[in-house]
Amino acid sequence: MLSRVANSIYWMSRYIERAENVARFVDVNLQMMLDLPSGLTEQWEPLVIITGDDKPFAERYAGATRENVIQFLTFDTKNPNSILSSLRAARENARTVREAVSPEMWEQINTCYLMVNAAAARGYDLEDADRFFSEIKKASLLFDGLADATMLHDEGWHFYRMGRFIERADKTSRLLDVKYFILLPAATDVGTALDDIQWAAVLRSASAFEMYRQRHGHIEPDRILHFLLLDLEFPRSINYCLTHAGLSLHAISGAPAGTFCNSAEQHLGRLQAELAYTPVEQIIAEGLHEFLDGLQTKLNMIDHGIFESFFALRPLDGRRGFAHGEGQ
Repeated sequence: MLSRVANSIYWMSRYIERAENVARFVDVNLQMMLDLPSGLTEQWEPLVIITGDDKPFAERYAGATRENVIQFLTFDTKNPNSILSSLRAARENARTVREAVSPEMWEQINTCYLMVNAAAARGYDLEDADRFFSEIKKASLLFDGLADATMLHDEGWHFYRMGRFIERADKTSRLLDVKYFILLPAATDVGTALDDIQWAAVLRSASAFEMYRQRHGHIEPDRILHFLLLDLEFPRSINYCLTHAGLSLHAISGAPAGTFCNSAEQHLGRLQAELAYTPVEQIIAEGLHEFLDGLQTKLNMIDHGIFESFFALRPLDGRRGFAHGEGQ
């Protein structure tokens, strides 16, 4: 497979997952506002921090109001991580590799992009917010199902899965980090009904609420952290995502499990081992924020390793030419 094609499939997958996750964050925050006790100020700034775009937001918007944050995260074309920008980038990557994606996948991504673009043109309607963000989430899930059902399960499919799982792991880690340090108005609110409401919102952001209740029952922060960080059976937990990203990475490289032949496999293997042998109690005791911050850095190292191993241009030898393909 040409590195150009693999690169486009990988980033198409990441951008679609990114759009879905941003839709989840905004939708759940809108719903959470309905459950908050009267008198509490709506908190929208944490959603900007989740995406890591708080600095450009502050440069261009007067304050983190509901309208400003929703506009920035949903329709702002100058924000590369907005839903509209992510879908546009995903669609462009899909367009350049039409031969590698099925007609059904192309039709689905095109339909979703046009739907969001039309919503941006007519203006945001708060009354229609629940349906709008639900449509984006459903469109992303449908695209994933179409990829699984209509793509050849070859290298291209594994690049697709690897990108989706790495993006999902990153967004789950950011969601947990923001909840732990920013959402609560005061330390005295820990363990209160407000705390429970916000932990439930975290679970709903990851479509994990019902599955968590089946597994653990009551809302307990340490169990929620274990479920979203370390669980091997829930498909949005970080450990699950990295395990399955690793399976696809090894399928691409051909290296046996437990070994590595490139820097991406080395970094990913180390992170998997860390998650496998670190209990959640130790994570909390040593600092959840520090753990998640380090995890995000390691995910960036994995992504860089994937680029260097599969997408970057390299000379055929020391004197002439370049290998086929190009990095993004």
